[in-house]
Amino acid sequence: MLITVSASGGEGFSSLQEALDSIPRGYQSAVTIRIKPGIYEEKVTVASEAPPILLLGEDPHSTIITWNDNAHTPGPGGEAMGTFRTGTLSIFAENFTAENLTISNASGPGTGQAVAAFVDAGHAVFRRVRLLGDQDTLYAGQGKQYYDECYIEGDVDYIFGGATALFERCHLHNKRSRGYITAASTPEDAAYGYVFLDCRITGGEGVGEVYLGRPWRPFAHVAFIRTVMDASVIGEGWHNWGQPDREQSSRYEEYESSGPGADPQARVKWSRQLTSEEAAAFRVLSILDGWHPEGY
Repeated sequence: MLITVSASGGEGFSSLQEALDSIPRGYQSAVTIRIKPGIYEEKVTVASEAPPILLLGEDPHSTIITWNDNAHTPGPGGEAMGTFRTGTLSIFAENFTAENLTISNASGPGTGQAVAAFVDAGHAVFRRVRLLGDQDTLYAGQGKQYYDECYIEGDVDYIFGGATALFERCHLHNKRSRGYITAASTPEDAAYGYVFLDCRITGGEGVGEVYLGRPWRPFAHVAFIRTVMDASVIGEGWHNWGQPDREQSSRYEEYESSGPGADPQARVKWSRQLTSEEAAAFRVLSILDGWHPEGY
């Protein structure tokens, strides 16, 4: 099934949520929603019962989904919304793909947790997607997730959650000094948490002392493989979130980091530099437990 969404209303639906809601209940075949260039100011949910969904934009710089909820925004009953209801795009479907889009939470800096993409799917793929926000930009909650050539920006814990997520050739951009890129909550029995392959990290002008991660839960796992890091990354690399016991259970790893922010000698002693043999085990099929994202 092919559905078209146009912000001008000239073709198909004018609202992405209306397009999703038009899919017949119980429909099982794959659905492509072609999103024409434009700014879509709406909060969008892909429900758990949805069939395999592809949100297909034409260009990430001209096809933008944006909203501005934050953790302090009043919910329907007047109470504060909290982090997990702030997502501009919330995904609960078993199989989901997004390509050539921008997903933005425009709440702004200093407003607290404000999620752009809330990904609680079984299997999710993002290709050439820009994820824009400040604190808690991307909630990689559960399941297996794959990000290819994506741009992700933020300031505090801007990639967080318990999913197994592979980031290939992605660009991470630090917007504030003394921030944190990741806050993983990897389950104890998970072999992999967040793996970054051949990525790069940059910072805004004057931004420094940014940590690669801190453990939201005791068994956080994050690995940076062949990642280019600018000077915004702090020498020690990793933070224990004020809980020294998590230094024993967290798994923070690097292999062949390069650039001004890569300094193995300065890294905290409880992180690890992988051997060539260990790094070679970080392959797509291994990380994603046999699932290959090209199939979606």
